[in-house]
Amino acid sequence: MSFEHVRAWKQEFEASGWWHSFELPDGTIIEGRCNLFGLKERLANFPVPQDLTGKRVLDIGTWDGWYAFELAKRGADVVAIDCWDNPRFYEMRRLLNLEARVEYRLLDVYDISPETVGRFDLVIFFGVLYHLKHPLLALEKVCSVTRELACVDSYVLREPQEAELPFEGRLVMEFFETDEFGGQTDNWVAPSAPCLRAFCRTAGFARAELVGNLQYSASFACYRQWVPPQPDWGLAPRLIDAGHHLNFGINFNSRRDEYIVAWFSLDAAQLGINDVFPEVSGYGVRPIHLSRQDANWMATFMLPPGLEPGWHDVRLRVRGSRLSDPKRIAVDLPLFTENIRITTAADGATWRTDEVDLSRGTTLAIWVAGLPESADRMSLRARVDGRSVDISYVEPESDRETRQVNVIMPAAGPGECIVEIAMGGAKAEWRIRRIG
Repeated sequence: MSFEHVRAWKQEFEASGWWHSFELPDGTIIEGRCNLFGLKERLANFPVPQDLTGKRVLDIGTWDGWYAFELAKRGADVVAIDCWDNPRFYEMRRLLNLEARVEYRLLDVYDISPETVGRFDLVIFFGVLYHLKHPLLALEKVCSVTRELACVDSYVLREPQEAELPFEGRLVMEFFETDEFGGQTDNWVAPSAPCLRAFCRTAGFARAELVGNLQYSASFACYRQWVPPQPDWGLAPRLIDAGHHLNFGINFNSRRDEYIVAWFSLDAAQLGINDVFPEVSGYGVRPIHLSRQDANWMATFMLPPGLEPGWHDVRLRVRGSRLSDPKRIAVDLPLFTENIRITTAADGATWRTDEVDLSRGTTLAIWVAGLPESADRMSLRARVDGRSVDISYVEPESDRETRQVNVIMPAAGPGECIVEIAMGGAKAEWRIRRIG
């Protein structure tokens, strides 16, 4: 691919010193590399309201600041960030009298998080992605601070480099190891438009809709929510359970790449990935896998970026249906207790206390006090006479002081044994009889 246009852009920019163009309050026009018509046209591709009063906006890679200032004029409170301290931004903010509406912060895109910048109703991410060595990670950062809509526009690949390797219908991206991109060393990737859309959805956006297709770039409106179900839509699927993709527990760590597995029942012969719409606390996520499990279905999807620590409701619907009832998961909750104690234990089949009849089954039910609300099968440990055993069930939190914990007893002869339940450094023991 020829990148002569990139070299021409650089020459035009160096001639004026401005990348963006501006119209000052007195009518004076400052001509930059990007003219006013093009700047307005790119923003107009997106469903951004004229009135942004009360909205919080983030402009990533703001450069001279035209988009930040335009959205502030519409009433938004704007945070504009860039990885270098651009003196022209300060000059233009002063000339437009927008110091009180636009905050400028020197910040790298990889440092973006709810903790560093907060959350925003609208995020602008124009002309940045192809400058990044880790584009998918950057989009996950963008998603984590977006409440509603992110406007993503990037340089995209338009034609195959090799005739025998056409990329139509394939999700492809070109990587620039050195200065192949018009002689510049700060341009790393050029995804195709379908690849960019897939990146946005993989990063955690529920929907990525193509809204602009310019000569060298593509624009995607990226939404955190699915289209809301309508009252006259069909019956909701029954959500059976939702858990961690590796250990099937309820605890999740937002700092890791973790996925939710949801089991649901639905009287449907055929479903595809595009027919299932899961969400966590209202944030939609596209499934990466869907399969039939006997009479039920199983969907796997990413833990949405940007969730606050605490309890979150997992729900889902299918095409044309209403939302299911929720199942709760815990995100970034500490799994710690100073003291736990066992109050009683009983055979899981006969319910006789302080014994287990191995001729009737291998389940021992134990009632434990002092467990934190988010305790699950994977956060507890169980031993019988020092030997690790499986935990098959942990009762959800309720108003009762104790929670039932079922352990699988190992095969052994009659006699007494010590059962231990532990969590972190806290543990409790109970003596029972084995019979049968």
